Amino acid sequence: MPLALLALAIGAFGIGTTEFVIMGLLPEVASDFGVSIPTAGFLVTGYALGVVLGAPVMTVLGTRFSRKRMLMLLMGLFVVGNLLSAVAPVFSVMVTGRVVASLTHGAFFGIGSVVAADLVAPDKKAGAIAMMFTGLTVANVVGVPLGTFVGQSAGWRVTFALVAGLGVIGLAGVARLVPDLPKPEGVRLRHELAAFRNVQVLLAMAMTVLGFGGVFAAITYIAPMMTHVAGFADSSVTWLLVLFGLGMVGGNLVGGRLADRATMPLLYVSLSALAVVLALFTLTAHNEVAAAVTIVLIGALGFATVPPLQKRVLDQAHGAPTLASAVNIGAFNLGNALSAWLGGLVIAAGFGYTAPNWVGRRPGRRRPGPRRPLGRPRTAAGR
Repeated sequence: MPLALLALAIGAFGIGTTEFVIMGLLPEVASDFGVSIPTAGFLVTGYALGVVLGAPVMTVLGTRFSRKRMLMLLMGLFVVGNLLSAVAPVFSVMVTGRVVASLTHGAFFGIGSVVAADLVAPDKKAGAIAMMFTGLTVANVVGVPLGTFVGQSAGWRVTFALVAGLGVIGLAGVARLVPDLPKPEGVRLRHELAAFRNVQVLLAMAMTVLGFGGVFAAITYIAPMMTHVAGFADSSVTWLLVLFGLGMVGGNLVGGRLADRATMPLLYVSLSALAVVLALFTLTAHNEVAAAVTIVLIGALGFATVPPLQKRVLDQAHGAPTLASAVNIGAFNLGNALSAWLGGLVIAAGFGYTAPNWVGRRPGRRRPGPRRPLGRPRTAAGR
């Protein structure tokens, strides 16, 4: 394995931690700023929308730089955004910090995917991409649970300060280990934009939005769902996030291994199974053991789609893949933003904390059944 893949995985670890740790700390952040859980969900939606916007914008701005230099600049901006979140005096500043950090996300993974694919033989591209994304998935096993524990024990601000420190480590790793490859000759912005005239590229991105959005519909509100519905203690959210992360790691590695041989069959199977599991989560969320198993399956099936979707975009974009790769990362987060927003709507409408699971299965569809009153979210200090 090229050491450069390790450096990319380190950066991905920091980005993955800041993206997902907010889900375990949503009740604490909401309580601290005096906002509702659905309103606090905008910290997820705002981050995801920032990725959607930042992916093409930052990639276009980075066409004047080498890929290594651009990756370093992105990690520097990531550090700034997380420090802003850590010191935010009001909720709006917290949202701003999340958006600033998110602007780096899509471009980092997009450019990083191209670099990873260029470092290995053509028949190992998906595996190399999966190796980089392993940093993001391992973040959910180590970084996110640890960040959730620290946030619940010492305060969520400490968590975001530590995440900024992860960004510094990621910046150092890229500077030290990623080779300074020359920019491709003859590739201009118009060549990058031409990839979007390919219908197959657009279809792959549509699959990304609709498929991966279902994961975030359920996981965004995992803390209140598990404590209010399944009956877990607040402290158990950390370990539930570990289970989700383990599923992500396994799904990502299996997806990377299989995608080089059977890209489309893998996508058909994983996306269909994900829809079934999300529908069942409405029922299994009422039992602690069944809920825990379902969380693992959501992580595994959701992230089994990442390497094949990213590889398909790279393959279809041909000689100018950088912008298409970054925009596809934005497409993942467009699905995240839409599903987190829709999930917040059905919760605010009184359909219960399991209602977002139906949003994930079929966007916009409400969960049948009577409304249930929603109480004030429990926190570690106020249970």
